[in-house]
Amino acid sequence: MAIQFSTTVRNARLDQVETTIGTAPTLEIRTGTPPANCAAADTGTVVATLTLPSDWMAAAASGSKAISGTWQDLSADATGTAGHFRVKAGATTHIQGTCSSTGGGGDMEISPNASVTAGQSFTVSTFTFSDGNA
Repeated sequence: MAIQFSTTVRNARLDQVETTIGTAPTLEIRTGTPPANCAAADTGTVVATLTLPSDWMAAAASGSKAISGTWQDLSADATGTAGHFRVKAGATTHIQGTCSSTGGGGDMEISPNASVTAGQSFTVSTFTFSDGNA
């Protein structure tokens, strides 16, 4: 039998992610595939950098955690196709994953689409992660 955790424990582990990263993280939207892990060097071109709200994730519920507030960039940094994202505190990457248009199945989805043009406004439409071992 696999180890299992209660929803209460799973929620506590998820809420610790935001506590550990802090209240002033940045989100980088980048082209290409994500690096092998969070410790690996950045890859791709940064198409957008967002400073996330101080309470950037909602409280965990049912073993999942979703964005809080509006994650929006009013003016993208560069032109390119969003392929992955990295959430950082300073120079340290704490979370990374794939990025796609809304409905495209990426770990993070952006609207209006993943094809970003410099100066364009876009919004993170979906970003939720779960804790396993249910």
